[in-house]
Amino acid sequence: MECKKLFETIDKLNDEYIRFWIDVCNIESPTDCKENVDRCGEYFIEKARKRGWRIDVHEEDVSGNVVCITLNSDSTASPIVFSSHLDTVHPIGLFGNPPTRCDDEKIYGPGVTDCKGGAVAAFLAMVALEECGFNARPVKLILQSDEENGSRSSKKNTVSYMCEQSKDAVAFLNGEGYIPGFATLIRKGIHKYDFEITGEAVHSSICYSGASAIAEAAYKILELEKLKDPDGLTCNCGLINGGTAENTVPAKCSFTADIRFSTTEEMKQAEKLVSELAEKSFIEGTQCTVRLASYRVAMEKRDENFALLDKMNGIYEKNGLPVLSPKSGTGGADSADLSHFGVPSIDSLGVEGGNIHSVNEYAYLRSLAESAKRMAAVAYCI
Repeated sequence: MECKKLFETIDKLNDEYIRFWIDVCNIESPTDCKENVDRCGEYFIEKARKRGWRIDVHEEDVSGNVVCITLNSDSTASPIVFSSHLDTVHPIGLFGNPPTRCDDEKIYGPGVTDCKGGAVAAFLAMVALEECGFNARPVKLILQSDEENGSRSSKKNTVSYMCEQSKDAVAFLNGEGYIPGFATLIRKGIHKYDFEITGEAVHSSICYSGASAIAEAAYKILELEKLKDPDGLTCNCGLINGGTAENTVPAKCSFTADIRFSTTEEMKQAEKLVSELAEKSFIEGTQCTVRLASYRVAMEKRDENFALLDKMNGIYEKNGLPVLSPKSGTGGADSADLSHFGVPSIDSLGVEGGNIHSVNEYAYLRSLAESAKRMAAVAYCI
């Protein structure tokens, strides 16, 4: 199908949705601030309600609520699903007042690329589809609320809701940040383990009589930090806490290990390593317990995802958009859960930017319309 009118409509609406983008990013919404995550969701709900679209809200007590907005909700055809998350990582106030600013080329602020830009681009795509008379299938936009902590605060309830809303979808297109010329089809899974080590406290003057929990933790951390395969298992031990005084052998120490894996087999290797390491004592008199604090499944290589990208590239080629090569990502994303659930999934279709998770996060203003065209064209033609 010819997308010329669709793209012209997106270009016509672009300035309005740049302002939308600024408004949403000015609502600072770290994952642990349910009130503000919900305010972001309400901003989208208000805009969708004015257009008469269907609105479903999955309510959570701790996390923000997940919002699902549907265009063409009366259609019985299989839907296409767009998704992005509204939660961000930084405490409120770090970006100044207002937190979002623009120059001639870029927008700067919390979540402009990760991942509110993708959410706004998806909404723009839906508006353009409607204005061009598209009614062939439902188009859903799922706005996730606790992606940044791996949906730990909702105990994965938010992800379960996303899977339920997407169960019969022809495609799940996720609006994480775009890397020019690429789409993400493979992502590592993530297991975060909390290690708790106990030892025996004595005065430093007779340290040889005690059992240092910190020293035991150090041995274990050094073993874990050997995992550094870019294409396989990696580990980063980024948090540690222990000891009570500088002249006391520490009786307690805790640390967190972030282990990433590419396949289910690698996940099992990591589980075995962690279990064996917890049981082993390098220092006599120490004990260790370990628990899985949070997890993300891997987005493994799946034929249906590559077949979907082939269809998308055929659409892009016919309509003058850049074709996309498949790539692997090392960070987690909701697309991994949807792919694992069996829904054909493509990631990294959002806006183009950089410095994500920093106070210098930015996105290119031109990339909003580019992202909207990538998503709208697939919905229009698939």
